[in-house]
Amino acid sequence: ADPSQTAAPGTTDNAQTGSGRQIDPDKPMVALTFDDGPYAPVGNRIMDCLAQYGGKATFYVVGERCASYQAELQRMVAEGHEVANHTMNHKYLQKLGAAQIQAQANQGNDAIQAACGVRPTLLRLPGGNHNATVMANAGMPMIQWNVDTLDWKTKNAQSTYEAAMTAQDGDVILMHDIHGPTADAVDMIVPALKAKGFQMVTVSELAAAKGINLENGGAYGALR
Repeated sequence: ADPSQTAAPGTTDNAQTGSGRQIDPDKPMVALTFDDGPYAPVGNRIMDCLAQYGGKATFYVVGERCASYQAELQRMVAEGHEVANHTMNHKYLQKLGAAQIQAQANQGNDAIQAACGVRPTLLRLPGGNHNATVMANAGMPMIQWNVDTLDWKTKNAQSTYEAAMTAQDGDVILMHDIHGPTADAVDMIVPALKAKGFQMVTVSELAAAKGINLENGGAYGALR
């Protein structure tokens, strides 16, 4: 879409994706993020729901899982979701040395790119765990979260939904796309967020809309 024809006055600086999708920086937005996949039985359900309501998400995938779920990853790319790196083997990086940390990030990127053709630009640390060595060697922006649904722990769709619905503008919501109840929760969360006026955007879209430059070696929670 040509933004000069479709944007309201004052919104010509909209963050845009390659699909020409419009994001209104003056309206609230959140980033739904999913860790530990890919896992097609859950991930495809989540994408079905997002497609129905026009939302996009960021999937932090584990490199060693990617060869088994190439079709799911390729669908993420095709539908405008962000595919990001959750390390090669889901290791807690604060327990590793510099070379191992670099390898977990680089090998993860390689495996993801081989599966879907896109090289990630964002990293999520398993457990969110980091120290000075991780910060110095990850070589990518590290995206944390500030709304933790604890979906992996409760495996309860209602409690996951209630946690996600506390979100405010600029929040990064953590879920895991390997549990069936999380997909059940997403079926409630996505329409409810849309009804409240939230745009559901990728992490990179959120950062761009808020004017935040995500720097290699930086760790980020909410993006406001």
